[in-house]
Amino acid sequence: MNEFYSVRRLPPYVFEQVNRLKARARAGGADIVDLGMGNPDLPTPAHIVEKLADTARRGDTHGYSASRGINGLRRAQAAYYDRRFGVKVDPDSQVIVTIGSKEGFANMAQAITGPGDVVLCPNPSYPIHGFGFLMAGGVIRALPAAPNEDYFRALERAVMHSIPKPLAVVVCYPSNPTAHVADLDFYRDLVSFARRNELIVLSDLAYSEVYFDGNPPPSILQAPGAMDVAVEFTSMSKTFSMAGWRIGFAVGNERLIAALGRVKSYLDYGAFTPVQVAAAAALNGPQECIDEMRAVYQRRRDVMVDCFGRAGWEIPPPAASMFAWAPIPEKFRGLGSLEFSKLLIEKADVAVAPGIGFGEHGDDYVRIALVENEQRIRQAGRNLRRFLESADKTLHNVVPLSAAR
Repeated sequence: MNEFYSVRRLPPYVFEQVNRLKARARAGGADIVDLGMGNPDLPTPAHIVEKLADTARRGDTHGYSASRGINGLRRAQAAYYDRRFGVKVDPDSQVIVTIGSKEGFANMAQAITGPGDVVLCPNPSYPIHGFGFLMAGGVIRALPAAPNEDYFRALERAVMHSIPKPLAVVVCYPSNPTAHVADLDFYRDLVSFARRNELIVLSDLAYSEVYFDGNPPPSILQAPGAMDVAVEFTSMSKTFSMAGWRIGFAVGNERLIAALGRVKSYLDYGAFTPVQVAAAAALNGPQECIDEMRAVYQRRRDVMVDCFGRAGWEIPPPAASMFAWAPIPEKFRGLGSLEFSKLLIEKADVAVAPGIGFGEHGDDYVRIALVENEQRIRQAGRNLRRFLESADKTLHNVVPLSAAR
């Protein structure tokens, strides 16, 4: 039987191959240090959990919720944008609550994309940035991931040569997976370009509060004219360690927010009301927990860069996000990121995410998530040192992917 159209447009999920190997190794007794999936290990702050529990005990909170999000939560998100970025938004027309930012992107793609529409997307990038539009019938054209002059040169070429003319451009800073950070000048230039060329801009700011060395990332909505063309997606997942709660937001252009709201009205009744009430309490309540979690991630980053470097693997220290984007050591680069990731599980008991899973331009890298404690990261460093010291023997026993074809 032929595959369904939408499924046929999706490549195999390469992370699943690593997950299967990881599960098999653990079943065999291996102690795998898992730095693969970006699943926060820090607990959700207690006052947020208590608010959830208190609200869930009320008998009037267990019915259908509001697809656009409850009023109090939309107001809390508007207050966050005012407090953090100095951007004022209307909680009724410019804010919508999503069931995680991933769902928000996928539903926005459904709302705005027609068959054959061209969407410009960074490569490498988080998979939903491109595949949400592919599933909606769109076509993806790749742009560089780094926010520099090469990006704008590629953007100009894409607009000039794409047929039909591109509909939208996706940006993600701090970037997953590359950890690139954009400054406000970049956003000013991007918004100006988008307005001139009638482009929609969709910005993923899920890592807005996971930054290091005292440099908070800006929002695209701070750029003049951004409300004319842009919608930004944020998430509670990393900021408050609420990944499983599935709460995010879309904020920005009224017309785009209305389109997203209309699609969502057909697809869901919103997140469970007690989760939304607790999310509002998180945004409105004490913010010291964010600083504490950020400090934990920064210590982990520093430990990882130090001990992996002493093991023989130099890791560029990320300026933000909970990931490092690490070049594969030269001796192993010919294997590609998927085979190298498998090799790390088999020979070093360390799991990472293969860069190819984020796009073909990521195949010389792996993504390392800061989701284990410092002791476990040091253990990973020791394992890697033993592995790398035996690299010549290891390579002798491994058939490169290119040679196996």
